[in-house]
Amino acid sequence: AVLHLEKMMIASGGKVFATNGKKADFHTALKECEEAGGSIATPRNPGENDAVLYFVKRFNTYAYLGIKESAIPGKFQFVDGTQLSYTNWHSKEPSGKGEEECVEMYTDGTWNDKRCNQNRLVVCQF
Repeated sequence: AVLHLEKMMIASGGKVFATNGKKADFHTALKECEEAGGSIATPRNPGENDAVLYFVKRFNTYAYLGIKESAIPGKFQFVDGTQLSYTNWHSKEPSGKGEEECVEMYTDGTWNDKRCNQNRLVVCQF
């Protein structure tokens, strides 16, 4: 079983990021990461962003991040309610202004606000 984990886990910043390659909507991704004993991937610096990007590129698909729109449209925060200390928004993003409450990572590592009901790669952190 250990061989199945090859290229499915990567460490950065004292955290381990992992995926099983499956996609889910945001709320399911949150739940799956919690059930695994971790949380949805939440990059807090460029190194951690690169760790998530590794999986996004490997599976050639976007991934949800542990960032949600706050009560103020257009303002985002980590899912634990803390302020964003690091961002990597794509040009002209976030643009949803209350319509797009979740955040996905593009295959270039930049972020986009997105509706939460799309299926995206599940990447957890431990």
